[in-house]
Amino acid sequence: MYEVIFYTTLWDEAPALVFLLSLAAKPQAKAQKLIRYLQQHGPDLPRPYSDMLRGKIRELRMGYGSLQVRFLYFFEGKSIVLVSGFLKETPAVPEEEIVRAERRMTDWLNR
Repeated sequence: MYEVIFYTTLWDEAPALVFLLSLAAKPQAKAQKLIRYLQQHGPDLPRPYSDMLRGKIRELRMGYGSLQVRFLYFFEGKSIVLVSGFLKETPAVPEEEIVRAERRMTDWLNR
Protein backbone atom coordinates (compact mmCIF):
# COMPACT_ATOMS: atom_id res chain seq x y z
CA MET A 1 0.00 0.00 0.00
CA TYR A 2 1.16 3.52 -0.78
CA GLU A 3 1.21 6.47 1.59
CA VAL A 4 -0.75 9.56 0.50
CA ILE A 5 0.87 12.90 1.29
CA PHE A 6 -0.61 16.32 0.60
CA TYR A 7 2.03 18.70 -0.72
CA THR A 8 2.49 21.68 1.60
CA THR A 9 3.96 25.05 0.73
CA LEU A 10 6.61 26.78 2.83
CA TRP A 11 3.67 28.55 4.52
CA ASP A 12 2.18 25.18 5.53
CA GLU A 13 -0.70 25.39 3.04
CA ALA A 14 -1.89 22.17 1.35
CA PRO A 15 -3.59 23.22 -1.93
CA ALA A 16 -4.93 19.75 -2.84
CA LEU A 17 -6.35 19.25 0.66
CA VAL A 18 -7.95 22.72 0.63
CA PHE A 19 -9.57 21.86 -2.71
CA LEU A 20 -10.75 18.46 -1.46
CA LEU A 21 -12.34 20.00 1.62
CA SER A 22 -14.02 22.69 -0.52
CA LEU A 23 -16.07 20.08 -2.38
CA ALA A 24 -19.66 19.41 -1.33
CA ALA A 25 -20.16 16.36 0.91
CA LYS A 26 -21.01 13.74 -1.74
CA PRO A 27 -18.31 14.59 -4.31
CA GLN A 28 -15.83 14.94 -1.44
CA ALA A 29 -16.69 11.43 -0.20
CA LYS A 30 -16.32 10.04 -3.73
CA ALA A 31 -12.95 11.80 -4.12
CA GLN A 32 -11.74 10.40 -0.80
CA LYS A 33 -12.76 6.91 -1.93
CA LEU A 34 -10.85 7.39 -5.21
CA ILE A 35 -7.76 8.57 -3.31
CA ARG A 36 -7.94 5.40 -1.17
CA TYR A 37 -8.26 3.37 -4.38
CA LEU A 38 -5.11 5.10 -5.70
CA GLN A 39 -3.40 4.34 -2.39
CA GLN A 40 -4.16 0.63 -2.83
CA HIS A 41 -3.23 0.33 -6.51
CA GLY A 42 -0.45 2.90 -6.86
CA PRO A 43 0.96 3.30 -10.37
CA ASP A 44 -1.14 0.36 -11.57
CA LEU A 45 -4.39 2.34 -11.24
CA PRO A 46 -5.76 2.28 -14.80
CA ARG A 47 -7.68 4.71 -16.97
CA PRO A 48 -10.28 6.13 -16.56
CA TYR A 49 -9.24 6.74 -12.93
CA SER A 50 -5.67 7.84 -13.57
CA ASP A 51 -3.62 9.04 -16.50
CA MET A 52 -0.10 10.31 -17.21
CA LEU A 53 0.14 14.00 -18.08
CA ARG A 54 3.78 14.95 -18.48
CA GLY A 55 6.98 13.61 -16.98
CA LYS A 56 6.18 12.31 -13.49
CA ILE A 57 2.95 14.29 -13.19
CA ARG A 58 -0.19 12.17 -13.19
CA GLU A 59 -3.87 12.99 -13.10
CA LEU A 60 -6.46 11.40 -10.80
CA ARG A 61 -9.81 11.69 -12.59
CA MET A 62 -13.31 11.76 -11.17
CA GLY A 63 -16.68 12.76 -12.49
CA TYR A 64 -19.62 13.66 -10.30
CA GLY A 65 -22.70 14.80 -12.18
CA SER A 66 -21.52 17.67 -14.35
CA LEU A 67 -18.35 18.16 -12.26
CA GLN A 68 -15.03 16.94 -13.60
CA VAL A 69 -12.74 16.77 -10.56
CA ARG A 70 -8.99 16.41 -11.04
CA PHE A 71 -6.07 15.92 -8.67
CA LEU A 72 -2.50 16.13 -9.93
CA TYR A 73 0.11 14.00 -8.20
CA PHE A 74 3.43 12.21 -8.51
CA PHE A 75 5.12 9.21 -6.92
CA GLU A 76 8.15 9.42 -4.67
CA GLY A 77 9.08 5.87 -3.73
CA LYS A 78 6.07 4.38 -1.95
CA SER A 79 4.49 7.81 -1.43
CA ILE A 80 1.87 9.56 -3.53
CA VAL A 81 2.21 13.33 -3.29
CA LEU A 82 -1.01 15.16 -4.18
CA VAL A 83 0.06 18.61 -5.36
CA SER A 84 -3.17 20.20 -6.58
CA GLY A 85 -6.85 19.78 -7.23
CA PHE A 86 -9.25 21.64 -9.49
CA LEU A 87 -12.47 21.42 -11.47
CA LYS A 88 -11.70 20.69 -15.10
CA GLU A 89 -13.75 22.89 -17.43
CA THR A 90 -11.96 22.36 -20.75
CA PRO A 91 -11.32 19.22 -22.85
CA ALA A 92 -7.63 19.18 -21.93
CA VAL A 93 -5.97 19.80 -18.57
CA PRO A 94 -4.97 23.48 -18.62
CA GLU A 95 -1.25 24.00 -19.20
CA GLU A 96 -1.01 26.30 -16.17
CA GLU A 97 -2.24 23.47 -13.92
CA ILE A 98 0.48 21.15 -15.23
CA VAL A 99 3.17 23.82 -14.84
CA ARG A 100 1.97 24.56 -11.29
CA ALA A 101 2.11 20.83 -10.45
CA GLU A 102 5.63 20.53 -11.88
CA ARG A 103 6.74 23.57 -9.86
CA ARG A 104 5.30 22.08 -6.67
CA MET A 105 6.89 18.71 -7.39
CA THR A 106 10.29 20.37 -7.83
CA ASP A 107 9.79 22.32 -4.60
CA TRP A 108 8.84 19.12 -2.74
CA LEU A 109 11.78 17.11 -4.07
CA ASN A 110 14.27 19.92 -3.28
CA ARG A 111 13.26 20.24 0.37
